Amino acid sequence: MTKMARTDSQDLLDPRDELVTHLGVLRAFALSLCRNPSTADDLVQETVMKAWKSIASFEQGTNMRAWLFTILRNTYYTAHRKSAREISDTDGHFAATLSVKPDHDGKLAMTDFMVAFDQLPDEQREALTLVGASGFAYHEAAEMCGVATGTMKSRVNRARLRLVELLDLSGDDSMELTDKGTMAVLTSHLPVRRT
Repeated sequence: MTKMARTDSQDLLDPRDELVTHLGVLRAFALSLCRNPSTADDLVQETVMKAWKSIASFEQGTNMRAWLFTILRNTYYTAHRKSAREISDTDGHFAATLSVKPDHDGKLAMTDFMVAFDQLPDEQREALTLVGASGFAYHEAAEMCGVATGTMKSRVNRARLRLVELLDLSGDDSMELTDKGTMAVLTSHLPVRRT
């Protein structure tokens, strides 16, 4: 019996040698999954590389084919899930349409706004602060300042027009600022779009 056990252990191939014997069935399985010969070859290659790296975790005497198929299957489904989240853009057209507004633009625009805001007369700055930035209604701001509602509306309107002039803005200009208070003051003279 001891001789027979020794013969059985001698019949077992080294896992590295056995791995090579399964390449044909691995490729067939890969083709059945992805249906593209080139992708199947890449999948088999990646499977073999992963198996080779993890050969120490393979238990000799167990089913190597099943182990390799599991690695191949997991590799395929991981790549498939990953590709579902990615966009193929080999020529760079899609990437060219993407842009991120630089962080410093908002800071520069806010600096320009503060310089222009400081050039307004005190009454107009006060009116814009109360109505535009603080969100008070015209009649509330007028009451706080002790003036008529029409006077408050006039001050706010003149202040907004002067800011647009000082900042050299037109109706077509994009006013993407990082500060919402500044946006509220500058855009409140624009007509409201309802969708």
